[in-house]
Amino acid sequence: MAELSSDVMRGYNDVIVLSVLAEGDSYGYEISRCINERSGGRYPIKETTLYSTFSRLERSGFISAYVGSETFGKQRTYYTMTDAGRNYLARKCEEWQLAKDVIGAFIDRYLQ
Repeated sequence: MAELSSDVMRGYNDVIVLSVLAEGDSYGYEISRCINERSGGRYPIKETTLYSTFSRLERSGFISAYVGSETFGKQRTYYTMTDAGRNYLARKCEEWQLAKDVIGAFIDRYLQ
């Protein structure tokens, strides 16, 4: 099974993480597992990519972090989406639809 390259996915990591957080607060490992599961294993996001995405989203004010429950003696950092993050996700979803339509106008004939 082919995997998506990190180059192709780089611009979408923010949207992917925000879409997971739109369903509720979560922590790194759980978000990573969710991404891998939903992508059918085609996009196993790397830990460094995930945590740099968290940092970028937090700096932008789209998510915030808080310390949650303790597991095996270590406290988990949970992430929650802010109102600014919800607005950003909505804009990026509209942008994705437009991009998909434009690219589709060029490549749909080759996908049959």
